[in-house]
Amino acid sequence: MYPLLFIVLLTLLTGVGGLALGGLLATLFKRESPKGNSLLLSFTAGLMLCIVCFDMVPEAVELTGNLYVVPVCLVLGFLVTYLLNCWIDKSVHHEDESNPHHCACGHHDLHTAGIVLAAAVALHNLPVGLAIGTTVAAQGVCYASVLAAVTIGLHNIPEGMSIAIPLLHDGSKAAGAISVAALSGIPTVIGALIGYYVGLRNETALAVALSIAGGAMLYVVFFELLPEAYRQWKSKWAILATILGFALGVLLIFSHVHVH
Repeated sequence: MYPLLFIVLLTLLTGVGGLALGGLLATLFKRESPKGNSLLLSFTAGLMLCIVCFDMVPEAVELTGNLYVVPVCLVLGFLVTYLLNCWIDKSVHHEDESNPHHCACGHHDLHTAGIVLAAAVALHNLPVGLAIGTTVAAQGVCYASVLAAVTIGLHNIPEGMSIAIPLLHDGSKAAGAISVAALSGIPTVIGALIGYYVGLRNETALAVALSIAGGAMLYVVFFELLPEAYRQWKSKWAILATILGFALGVLLIFSHVHVH
């Protein structure tokens, strides 16, 4: 029972809490800081990449003796997340085209944009949540699972701001905007619980789940965090932030291993 409580509390804190914090920051500043967002996204991408490379993948390889399971499932997780996001994008564009009252600068459009973005974030948080659940299943209640969850929480902060800002400009109250942002983090909890239960079946199932979750995180790094960071601020400082995030991840992971 303790691991389940740990997963629920951890994902609520970092998944729901990270998005809620982003929504709160949006109410305080009323606008995003492109440079600040770019640095945070880049730093988080480096940290997340390090977790996949030096924690999740080695753990999956150790669990399965098959050389091909991990790379195949990494690609599978990447493709599943990619297709899910393609479906989200297609649904959003279809809704925009089918709306005869669509206006790029209208208040109704701003409200719709915030809600649609919240739904998109909610859907893609499901496979990302797998990373936390599978890590707990593989290593128990430990430092590595907390590190994975904190990283996901960091990447949720700018997403929470992106959800809340159009709602606030549309006239929504601060509490409502923060609530919408926070609710989009609920699938992180569901994904983590699914990853945990699948991982408990046997070592091969756990290796598959870890690899698929790792592939989902690689998609987030290379198709979402880094492109968005570059779009918001085309600077070498953003690249440095990625390297610093990766280096911090190495320090945290291997200092923990060294201590034990």
